[in-house]
Amino acid sequence: MKVSFKHLILFVTLASVLFTLSVSLYSGYLLERETLVKNALETNRVYAEKLARTTEDYLKSTLQVLQNSAQTVAPSMKGNEEALLNEVNRLKSQSDMFNSVAVVDQTGKILAVSPEHLKLKDKLFSASGAVQALKEKKPLISKPFISITGRLIIMISYPIFSESEEYLGFVGGTIYLKERSILNQLLGEHFYHDGSYVYVVDGDGRVIYHQSPDRINDMVSKNPVVQKLMNGQSGAQRVTNTQGKDMIAGYAAIPVAEWGVVSQRPSSAVLSPSNKMIQRMLLTSLPPILISLVIIWWILIKITRPLQQLAYLAENCSDSRQPQDIKKIHAWYYEAIQLKKALLSGFHVLHERVSDFQQQSSTDPLTGLYNRRAMNEHLVQLAANKTPFSIILLDIDHFKVVNDVYGHMVGDEALVFLADFIKRTVREEDICCRYGGEEFLIILPNADLKLAKHIAEKLRSSLAETNSPTGKPLTLSAGVALFPDDAVVPNELIHLADQCLYEAKQAGRNKVIASHGKR
Repeated sequence: MKVSFKHLILFVTLASVLFTLSVSLYSGYLLERETLVKNALETNRVYAEKLARTTEDYLKSTLQVLQNSAQTVAPSMKGNEEALLNEVNRLKSQSDMFNSVAVVDQTGKILAVSPEHLKLKDKLFSASGAVQALKEKKPLISKPFISITGRLIIMISYPIFSESEEYLGFVGGTIYLKERSILNQLLGEHFYHDGSYVYVVDGDGRVIYHQSPDRINDMVSKNPVVQKLMNGQSGAQRVTNTQGKDMIAGYAAIPVAEWGVVSQRPSSAVLSPSNKMIQRMLLTSLPPILISLVIIWWILIKITRPLQQLAYLAENCSDSRQPQDIKKIHAWYYEAIQLKKALLSGFHVLHERVSDFQQQSSTDPLTGLYNRRAMNEHLVQLAANKTPFSIILLDIDHFKVVNDVYGHMVGDEALVFLADFIKRTVREEDICCRYGGEEFLIILPNADLKLAKHIAEKLRSSLAETNSPTGKPLTLSAGVALFPDDAVVPNELIHLADQCLYEAKQAGRNKVIASHGKR
């Protein structure tokens, strides 16, 4: 395919413009994405730390409130049920800290509870959170557990001791994890409405708060961010969560409870402005680019027109009117002017050389067949194109006798006779060549060994039945070889055919011997 100079320059210019634009857009796109991710990471980190500090302060305040209450109810633990009930009602009603409040003695029996409609008084509080509080006898924020009412809760408790340091039980407030609670008020709804959310995990990697109640109590300990929270670390990172979603997450630990807060936003939501930025940049850049391309196209036409005209005349140099046409070309810049001069000065020399080349025929002057140089060109071209072909190498049997008995003139007539005989016998697409002396070579494109041998046999048998210029029939011997089965190099193929020809001679002449068709 021929590409004009004008189109080539236009392509290079367009490619340069598009490449520069693409690099600029891509660099801006990457920088924008990096900035968006960096800002989102920092925003979520700060927000997670804020929530963690708020929750930490709340939990410490709650423990302080429970401590004061424990000191208040300690004297009433030996039977003053009314005082105990007043205290738990006070704790429940004075704030929204707890969903329920209870006083439990050292055996696990519930002495007082608020709200009273739960009807838990005098029941044994045997859930894991209560058992843990009774066992450890210290301020405690429990892990999630199922209460005796069937709710998933956490309990914040404070031990009750008498003045003599006797352990009397504990006062505890519960927070419902799957119902409205103080955690909802503390953590609330996230500040984006694009799939962003906050969740809280305990030290085991269990979700204790999530905007979706179905996720509460899920184990997410395989999440890389949660693993860092379980080790008490805080920070921010891009992470694929346990549901396979790409998220931008900030996380912060809550040491007092061994909890952790995660504030995260989908990466797609964070990065969506970068796509809009690319669209805006493209819309802004396209008009000036199109105007520039129109100007470049007009300039290219002016620059390349003289070169195109000179190239056309150089390609069609056989036209006798070419010098006049070259003189009409408007060459207005240095390179075109010099090319114009060079074409004019070399016009006559070129035509002289063309005439010399035309005198060099590619045919054998005696037989009119292709000569050996043309034969080699055909063989090389067929081999280069990987076109399968066969060759027949043949010569006249006892040709020296023909020359000795009838003379060289009759011998030349015999060669011409054989050349004509070959052309009449072979296919139209076959290439007939004089290899040298009385040897001839036939190239048969797309002919397998069987077909080539058939043609050679036909040629041999017909020649043996036809009178030659000597007044008698001539006989020939032939060798047949196949490309690429026998050889992939033309010279090697000819050598193999020559060996087959030699075998035919040794076998008594007037024979055709073909190769085996395999290397």
